[in-house]
Amino acid sequence: MADAPLASQRSRMRQFFRVALRFWSDPETRWRAWGITAAVLAFVAAQITTAVGINSWNRLFFDALEKRDVAGVWSATGWLPLLVVASALSVSGLVVSRMLLQTRWRENLTGRVSGWWIADQRYYRLGFLTKKLTAPEYRIAEDVRLSIEPLVEMAIGLISAFITAATFAAILWQVAGSAELTLGGVTVVIPSYMAVAAVLYAFVASVAAYFTGRPLVGLVSHKNEMEAQFRAEMTRLRENAESIALIRGDADELSAVGENYGRVVAAWLRIIRQQGIIALVLNTNGALFPIVPLLLIAPKFLAGAVTLGAVVQVVAAFSAVQAALIWFVDNFVRLAEWFASVTRVDELVEELQGLDVGTIMEGDSRIELGNSDDDAIHIENLSLAHSNGRIVVADATVAIERGAKVLIAGESGSGKSTLIRALAGLWPWGSGSIRVPEGQSIAFVPQKPYLPRGTLRSILLYPASDQAVDEETITGALQRCGLGYLFKRLDEDDDWDRILSGGERQRIAFARLLIQKPDIIVMDEATSALDEESQESLLGLFDSELSQATLISVGHRPGLEDYHDQKITLERRPAGAHMTTRRLGRSLWRLFRSRRAANEDAKADTP
Repeated sequence: MADAPLASQRSRMRQFFRVALRFWSDPETRWRAWGITAAVLAFVAAQITTAVGINSWNRLFFDALEKRDVAGVWSATGWLPLLVVASALSVSGLVVSRMLLQTRWRENLTGRVSGWWIADQRYYRLGFLTKKLTAPEYRIAEDVRLSIEPLVEMAIGLISAFITAATFAAILWQVAGSAELTLGGVTVVIPSYMAVAAVLYAFVASVAAYFTGRPLVGLVSHKNEMEAQFRAEMTRLRENAESIALIRGDADELSAVGENYGRVVAAWLRIIRQQGIIALVLNTNGALFPIVPLLLIAPKFLAGAVTLGAVVQVVAAFSAVQAALIWFVDNFVRLAEWFASVTRVDELVEELQGLDVGTIMEGDSRIELGNSDDDAIHIENLSLAHSNGRIVVADATVAIERGAKVLIAGESGSGKSTLIRALAGLWPWGSGSIRVPEGQSIAFVPQKPYLPRGTLRSILLYPASDQAVDEETITGALQRCGLGYLFKRLDEDDDWDRILSGGERQRIAFARLLIQKPDIIVMDEATSALDEESQESLLGLFDSELSQATLISVGHRPGLEDYHDQKITLERRPAGAHMTTRRLGRSLWRLFRSRRAANEDAKADTP
């Protein structure tokens, strides 16, 4: 980013504003947006008006002091409380309306980007499309805030600076008048010399700040990226804490954390060096700020051309004009930080757009999802590919009849899980079609079932946690899946994903199936954490309570074929895995074992 062309930076800002400014055009939010904006502008105008009033009061007060006019001093003092109250109210109103605008605008942009990210499983597919985009959740939670809050403050500051500069420049023009310089016997008259001096001074300070601060944009962007990577590394460590602890990987993880944080430190050190150069410019300006107007107006005061009150008014007006015109100087660091956040938000938006309009395989082909004309699931001419275009599964065609129990097998890397993702609609990269009977409900059971934070009851009903299910159905499902000991904790709100073991989480997933009774069930290593007897008990559900459901499962454990009547095998080949299917004979012991295991689980859970 440090060497990025200016055109690229403008493009980032243009794309960002194209999304962010919808707050003012969206029919659902535009009236609120324009109402709050009008309030902000009204309080800005009120604040500048009171500033002009205080500036005029300074002249009246100091002129009265110079003349030793007691009545004039008391008269000016009488106006002071009104000016103070007006100033306080305008500033307070501006603070409230500004914060309200920041909150509502951020709410709108966060809702827009997060909704885009979550809808259609983009949060899932994004990880396959790009590896360079780190921490999208942080970009939504933090970078959106950092792209909105400073922007509102800087926009208000810029508007105030423009109006303030114009207003107080007029005061300088009127009060300070012209200056006469005699050079070589020639008298030169400089009209409104104080206003001209204020503009020239601000121009020089702004140019100096621009050239010293320009490198900071790329440095801040790089620093934010390193910070995001460091947070991602720490999150990965926390999420895999048990596995790391079991294999005693502490030393390696400490080294990795240290290396990642070293990059953060290096990025900060580059910023610190550049900040030192910027501070030199800003502090030099700060030292000259109060002195320059005094030096410029002093000759006219000593010559008796202006009063003391006029000197005070001119100095205050010069300072106001100069402060307004060097707004860029005072805010360059914030501009750099703001642009870095804008870049990160726009990168996320760009990748989300890429998910919608990009194609991975050659041509415009993609997997077509639709409804079948009968009760069967039809996979026709299906080819699955990785995001780089490499074919994983080639030209697969199979029909799965309603109520069939299908086992998908094959060596590691042959595309079994990818096929499951395609059935779930999570894998759009490929060609061909997948057609499912219309109106049939589908449940997916991954190897590690998702357990949201909440009560155990809501977890069992997830994702339709608000549906009405009688107590007997829920407790019966728990009993049948070997979780009867959790009856009394159904309404406890806790972090169940952390409390329950891997096997218990998989039992919860089967209990969900018993409660929700889906028409089609797709499982991916759904019994990997269970012992063989527990696996027999739970897979026995597909011979009894769930016998009407169509089952499609992936698994490697021995004995799984006994619970399926059709087997799909994926054979790895250079041009993509080839699919073959065959019927499976039913074991005579299959039903007996499942019923025996179910009875043993029920007895074990009986108080």
